[in-house]
Amino acid sequence: MAKGYSARGGFSGGGSAMRQQQMQQKLLKMQQDMAAAQEAVENASFTASVGGGVVQATVSGKKELTALTVKPEAVDPEDVEMLQDLVISAVNEALRQADEAMNSSMQSFTGGLNLPGFGL
Repeated sequence: MAKGYSARGGFSGGGSAMRQQQMQQKLLKMQQDMAAAQEAVENASFTASVGGGVVQATVSGKKELTALTVKPEAVDPEDVEMLQDLVISAVNEALRQADEAMNSSMQSFTGGLNLPGFGL
């Protein structure tokens, strides 16, 4: 009998190449699914309101401020610092929501593993 050949499985090593190809296909599919999930989060909007709703900030999943609403009652010329604090708070909360959505989306693929390069 030739070396590397068995009557049951043919040439040895052939199954290994097939498994490797299947694994590569699974990894490619996972990569495509992750890219689609990331794109979905990036296209989403996240809105936060503070100060009883007098300041509202909306950011994209790409962490870009896309809208800012300030109701007139939030504007007090004698207390500009309060308005500044409200704006900062609203923007930061909306950014936190975007971060949480991205992390949650990616964890569904990595299973919460600490994989290098995934930023989780």
